Amino acid sequence: MVDYILNKRPKQISSIHTLHRRMNGLFPHPDSIKIFEKLSKFESRSMHGQLPVVWDKASNYQVFDPYGNIWIDFTSTIFVANAGHAHPRIKKAIKDMLEKDLLHTYTYPTEIRGEFLEYFIRNTPAHFEKAYLVSTGTEATECLIKLIRMHGGVTGKKKPGIVSFLGAFHGRTIGAAQIGGTPQSQKWIGYYDPHIHQVPFPYQWDLEEGDWEKVFEDHLTLLREKGVDPEDDISGFIFESYIGWAASFIPKEYVQAAEQFCRKHNILLAFDEIQGGFGRTGELFVYQHYDVEPDLIACGKGLSSSLPLAAVLGRKEIMDLPEVGSMSSTHSANPLSCAAGLANLQVIFEEKLVEASSKKGEILHNRLNDIKNKSNGYIKYVTGKGLLAALVFHDPQMGLPEKYLPSQICEKAMESGLLLVHTGRESIKIAPPLSIPLEALEEGLVVLESIILECIRQKNAA
Repeated sequence: MVDYILNKRPKQISSIHTLHRRMNGLFPHPDSIKIFEKLSKFESRSMHGQLPVVWDKASNYQVFDPYGNIWIDFTSTIFVANAGHAHPRIKKAIKDMLEKDLLHTYTYPTEIRGEFLEYFIRNTPAHFEKAYLVSTGTEATECLIKLIRMHGGVTGKKKPGIVSFLGAFHGRTIGAAQIGGTPQSQKWIGYYDPHIHQVPFPYQWDLEEGDWEKVFEDHLTLLREKGVDPEDDISGFIFESYIGWAASFIPKEYVQAAEQFCRKHNILLAFDEIQGGFGRTGELFVYQHYDVEPDLIACGKGLSSSLPLAAVLGRKEIMDLPEVGSMSSTHSANPLSCAAGLANLQVIFEEKLVEASSKKGEILHNRLNDIKNKSNGYIKYVTGKGLLAALVFHDPQMGLPEKYLPSQICEKAMESGLLLVHTGRESIKIAPPLSIPLEALEEGLVVLESIILECIRQKNAA
């Protein structure tokens, strides 16, 4: 099947005007073409591929373009705006810091950094005693790798081995790319770290009623067959808290078996919470669904609901392994980002957005499963928890993953005033701000169901 090509030329669409959506009958707007062309001329194409919506403003659960169109946002941009777009408290915190004329401080001490870190640590699980602040999730992932290997060095591990999962995503720098992805996607690196070991991701659908503890033991056997001694050659396991493209959670028994193995052999257990943290799944952190206690977690995206901010959290004896001054970056703990982060966390806790995610998530998943039941087998799985979900598509006639239909649905939804996460593969992801009103969530789901069923009808009639 040919790849789906998103339309970037103006065409007539139905006019829509509801309380939550507005589409003005011609999309993309002709004036947006010059923006697409400018970006195409001056920017690497690696930045492209998203839906052709020119963002002009975003407020709470809605996205506005400069031409009068308004969308219900089921993306939170890319799992960032957990507290809602441009929350007034976050905006005020940023404005107040701007008015102080304090835009950059490197790692010199600031009051706002101390306030943010104290609030952060005091409002997260007690075994997280210290944090390390950076700008992006991939930096936080690289920090996980460094801390795990330093810990392995001081505890006498023979090799600095790290175990991660095929198909996971941890970022695009070299270390992050080697613990995520697949061998095919890693070819550009040119050199592969012999102490990074990927095992198959334990998709729940691979073993409907199986022994997940045995699957974990089988993965240890795979390592031994490659000449790796898991007890002495491994310093840490890094889990993507759910596999990103499919929002597929790891079987709890598998994670708990990994935790027991790590505790027995003084191996660190780390979770990449960059996409799923801060209430997205109905718990503060995704790992809490597994009833385990990790040594380290990497956070980002929803940590600020706005400006670049990421962090690693862990026990102090691990976090203090690097020497003074040996681990920082130019924009670590930027005062604007710290101000946004503090206000964001206050909003999440004081407005009870974690609880809201759990309750609204029940509505979301119930409706998505209803749509699945009407899909004539095209939606094979509904995955996720809380206000995170994915629809995984399958062609029932061909018995293969269906990649064309999800892209078509994303485009049709866009033309109907609903933004979905366009993965470009056999899934659609859904992640509205945790602050979305129930009426807007329900309206978006009505739109989504109508478009999915219509696209399936058209496909079957072709």
